[in-house]
Amino acid sequence: MNDKIVVDLNADLGESFGQFKIGNDDALLNIVTSANVACGFHGGDPEVMASTFASAKKKGVAIGAHPGFPDLWGFGRRVMPFSHDEIERILSYQIGAAQALARYAGHRISYVKTHGALGNMFERDPAVATAILNAVERTAPELPLMAISRSHLERLGRERGMTILSEIFADRAYTEDGKLVPRSEGGAVLHDPVFAAERMVKAGAVETRTGKMLPAWIDTICVHGDNPESLDVARTVREALEAEGVQLQSRF
Repeated sequence: MNDKIVVDLNADLGESFGQFKIGNDDALLNIVTSANVACGFHGGDPEVMASTFASAKKKGVAIGAHPGFPDLWGFGRRVMPFSHDEIERILSYQIGAAQALARYAGHRISYVKTHGALGNMFERDPAVATAILNAVERTAPELPLMAISRSHLERLGRERGMTILSEIFADRAYTEDGKLVPRSEGGAVLHDPVFAAERMVKAGAVETRTGKMLPAWIDTICVHGDNPESLDVARTVREALEAEGVQLQSRF
């Protein structure tokens, strides 16, 4: 990598709910450049959303709406039997809520990134990707979308002329065809900060479980905020990228 490369470092935050605390948001906001904030369906609530937006504003971190399935019990990681039209409305509802509470907190929503099972579905199912694109196009057409690199959402969004930021994951394993390893399989989530960081400094590719390098567009790198090692992973990834001359900066 060289000093001309600019990459965004994002984390899924604001996922606490009421008295249930998840993650270390305050510390991660000192490391990342963008924060994907839960919108109340898989995690988060109005109090958590408003305080997360306010903290991000204070620390100069961009914020995005992070909508998912209405699944607090399953943390949005279970596939739910909604129609494509219903998915559009579920997303639109959450984007609107995020925009309102961001304004309340003195910040602004800069992008959309879907969460959990809903995010994984667009990687493999073009009809779900289309529903997501429809929701953003009808609700907040000015907002870019984060899309998993090599996914249907990435491809279809660019074909529509929408602004798409391609995302890879520091703390997730990849299959040989470049898809995320399902969380139901062993080794899907990576817990070694050094190993996670080493994978991120290989320009223009994702590394599969067997070490195969697959070409991929990379605008932003994600660290999941709910993993016990998330803080160490985020810090180590940032340090490794900066050591390679990569500039860490929000794309918004």
